[in-house]
Amino acid sequence: MTTNSARRTVSFYRYVKLEHPEALRQELSDAWSALGVLGRVYLAAEGINAQVSVVESALESYKAHVCSVFPDMTFKTALEEQGEPFVKLKIKVRQKLVADGLSDASFDSSQVGEHLDAKAFNEALSEPNTLVVDMRNHYESEVGRFEGAFCPEANTFREALPEVADKLGDQKDRKILLYCTGGIRCEKASAWLRHQGFKEVKQLYGGIISYAQQVRAEGLSNRFIGKNFVFDQRMGERVTEDIIAQCHQCLEACDTHHNCAYEGCNRLFIQCPSCRADFDACCSRVCQEIAAKPKEDRVRIQQEWDQRLGPKHYWSRTRLPREYALQDASTLEPLAVRES
Repeated sequence: MTTNSARRTVSFYRYVKLEHPEALRQELSDAWSALGVLGRVYLAAEGINAQVSVVESALESYKAHVCSVFPDMTFKTALEEQGEPFVKLKIKVRQKLVADGLSDASFDSSQVGEHLDAKAFNEALSEPNTLVVDMRNHYESEVGRFEGAFCPEANTFREALPEVADKLGDQKDRKILLYCTGGIRCEKASAWLRHQGFKEVKQLYGGIISYAQQVRAEGLSNRFIGKNFVFDQRMGERVTEDIIAQCHQCLEACDTHHNCAYEGCNRLFIQCPSCRADFDACCSRVCQEIAAKPKEDRVRIQQEWDQRLGPKHYWSRTRLPREYALQDASTLEPLAVRES
């Protein structure tokens, strides 16, 4: 294993039939561990989805190995390198690459929307009767999005699909432009929306990551504002200097995501440095008070909640209403979850 500390974060995906994903998991694990690769990889009978961190000296060897298994793979490189995004290599076999809740037998998932590069996407954005749709979760679009985009309130991709179809069901004759982080969610979403009767569906190929890189390289107008949320320890990479979100506790301009420091909560939320100090990195006064207790007390409280209300009953990625974050902690009751 190489010891060069300089790393590059890369991602890639491909929908392709895999006969033996379990066997492939072991093959990839052996080869990539030897190269010092860290990251999160999902395999399924329908393909591969990977986000990894690779030492620079091994990057070309790594790409060559990937392409020996998946020929002509397209790689996306992170916009920013901030610390270490991954601490270990995890390769998991799943039923699907992205949990979409769809029955693939009910529609032709190969009938995807037209792929657009950054230049073509910008041009399409300016065309009349066009609607741009963010296929990510609400906490992603909260910190960054394309100008004028329809952004679902959903917590998951599984929830976003029916929300988009329902909210836009009377606009099926409009030109629909889809985008997501790296493109994989739009592959399924575009095919499904076409099956639902949307006449003209196109998608940003390579997602926000490729768009931002093309914009910078080609001097194009940047129509994306804010930060691109990413699912690793960086929590985001800046595309523009615009801060379009607010601290969930004091409402000051902020777009930095954190997980609640109380391990029994772990709620994902936006918190500014001042509130991070004031709340001891917790999402609320309730969690702050519990987090300060000895471990045995924290465990006891969590077990009592779980027995009474069910495991993780109060935890969610949904927004925490400000009045809950600030409420008196004396009762030590779990915070209610606001439905989307």
